[in-house]
Amino acid sequence: MSTVYKGIFPALQIPFNEDLSIDEPDLRKFASWIAGHKGIGGLVTNGHTGEVFALSAAQRAEATRIVADEMKGRLPVVSGICCEGMTEGIEHAKMARDAGAKGILLMPPHQWLRFGMAQPENVVDYFAAVGEGSGLDIVVHIYPAATRASYSFETLAALAKLPWVKCMKVGTREMNKYARDLRTIRQANPEVTILTCHDEYLLASMVQGVDGALVGFGSFIPQMITDLYAAVCAGDLKAAMALQNRINPLKDVVYGGGEPTGQAHARMKMAMYLAGILKSPRVQPPTRLPEGAELQAIKDALRNAGMLKRETASA
Repeated sequence: MSTVYKGIFPALQIPFNEDLSIDEPDLRKFASWIAGHKGIGGLVTNGHTGEVFALSAAQRAEATRIVADEMKGRLPVVSGICCEGMTEGIEHAKMARDAGAKGILLMPPHQWLRFGMAQPENVVDYFAAVGEGSGLDIVVHIYPAATRASYSFETLAALAKLPWVKCMKVGTREMNKYARDLRTIRQANPEVTILTCHDEYLLASMVQGVDGALVGFGSFIPQMITDLYAAVCAGDLKAAMALQNRINPLKDVVYGGGEPTGQAHARMKMAMYLAGILKSPRVQPPTRLPEGAELQAIKDALRNAGMLKRETASA
């Protein structure tokens, strides 16, 4: 049975033990809690929110195995693939497949961010090789327009036509290009679903006609985000605006005036710990947890939202 990539796909935070190994019992509990919310389309491991850059290949596969085993088919699990070349990408995708993933969230190699992409066909070749090598569905991770790994309209159209590509996670973050990216994908292949990944302005990106969202913020406030998307789908702009207004104070203490970063993920993890969602806020170094005024702002936002369950921050 084919997977339909629609609804809200939270990119999971990963709880860690004191020795920085994965806390399996807490991850299982957390994944089940997320899955219990109506409107969740699937769960994503090894996204940027899940600190993929700091995890070994074995740890990435372990995170996927734990979540997939906990789901037991209730929801599809998508594993992020963050690699530098075809050989490594195929190896990691196969490990994700063997761990129980139904699809992969394929990110551009870091070398493209540093040196820029060579030719559009290089991008297509990379995605095709990983798709063919693993046999898994691909969710294309579209990076911001400001990066050197931003895909042209022609490249997006070519990717949408690959048989393995079933969905695109669009994080353009330049709204004029974002709107045209959506049109380009729809015209190239209407069967490919589109998920926004604009955590920091959900409503503005949802109202442009997407099939859901793939966001790390969904780990923290899944009910608010599923309710927001339901209101958008129902055409209830007043309800959607009210929900976004509830989300904004929490969004501001996590993302500030910027977009998702490793430090923002640490702030969100601390908020999830203080809200009683995770057993520990521990993050992988060299990322550090918020302190001082930054920590107090998180507590204040949680208190105002009626979500504060712990007063003391402890790793």
